[in-house]
Amino acid sequence: MGMEKSLGGAEFAPQTTYLNTASNGLIPARAVAAMRTSVEDTAAGKAVDHFSAVEASRATYARLAGVTAERVAAGGSVAVYAGLIATSLPSGAEVLVAEGDFSSLVNPFAVRRDLTVRSAPLDDLAAAVREETALVAVSAAQSANGRIADIESVRAAARLHGARTLIDTSQAAGWLPVNAGDYDYTVSVGFKWLMCPRGVTFLTVPEDFGGLVPVFAGWVAGEKPWDSCYGPVEELARSARRFDESPSLSSYAAAEHSLALIEELGTDTIHAHDAALAERFRAGLAGLGQEPVAAPGSPIVAVPGLGHAAAALSEAGVQVSARAGNLRAAFHLYNTAADVDRLLDVLSGSLAGTAAR
Repeated sequence: MGMEKSLGGAEFAPQTTYLNTASNGLIPARAVAAMRTSVEDTAAGKAVDHFSAVEASRATYARLAGVTAERVAAGGSVAVYAGLIATSLPSGAEVLVAEGDFSSLVNPFAVRRDLTVRSAPLDDLAAAVREETALVAVSAAQSANGRIADIESVRAAARLHGARTLIDTSQAAGWLPVNAGDYDYTVSVGFKWLMCPRGVTFLTVPEDFGGLVPVFAGWVAGEKPWDSCYGPVEELARSARRFDESPSLSSYAAAEHSLALIEELGTDTIHAHDAALAERFRAGLAGLGQEPVAAPGSPIVAVPGLGHAAAALSEAGVQVSARAGNLRAAFHLYNTAADVDRLLDVLSGSLAGTAAR
């Protein structure tokens, strides 16, 4: 399939020209149906094993991430999992981050005043790792502009200096193949490129758990959850499930089916489709005299200084976003070349109108 048609088929029927997956992904019809059934069954008081969807989601995500399900924790927030990792660091430890990276990844370390959080430009991140660095935390693709980090160089530099790595794949999982097993920790929300509802997040950890202590462990973190409902949990799960947050069950009922669609289509196929649409937009921007932030291979295209145009585009039924002053468009499997052309057409009109004033 090419960019002249979507990869999603009948799973999606957007009523706008939707180019804002970097904010929220569209939810496939099969996932919407599953979530509706979950809510309706709950409202009807039916006995339903909602937790089976959590385990199915965990297993599919593990395959997408290239690790075993035993290394995947299921929760609801990147910030919570970044905070979990922050609690594992000794006082005085240095955390290296990329300048301008997303707050949910950075802030949990910054609020620990006994840690040193040091930032470096994205392109210089690997070179900035030093002997004092305990952890390097970086998004695989940057939220503000779509730039893809050289996480392989970061991994190599971190290993050379004995530092751990935390890779946030929230803006990458679903289109950019990342082998989570190559890094100490990875974390990703599900509501963007994985097209799940909010309330779905995955953490991957090393087989030895990387020194993490499950400080927010509740009954779901027990090896036998239903025997762990009262008092201290006698035995924590022997897998990464010990780091599970109590799950948003209806969201995971949908996530099972959203993740299955990603797996059916294949990350490489999705990447090729998404990147081709982004390149079409970049070429069109050149014709409008606009230069986007350089982000080769990324389906996220950010145009500096045009963030103000997002509101006018929305009024015309073209959904994009404004981030850090940039106009940010994001192209995913349900988008087509016609969507790109519609964006360029409306943007051209908006720029012409601005110039006339």
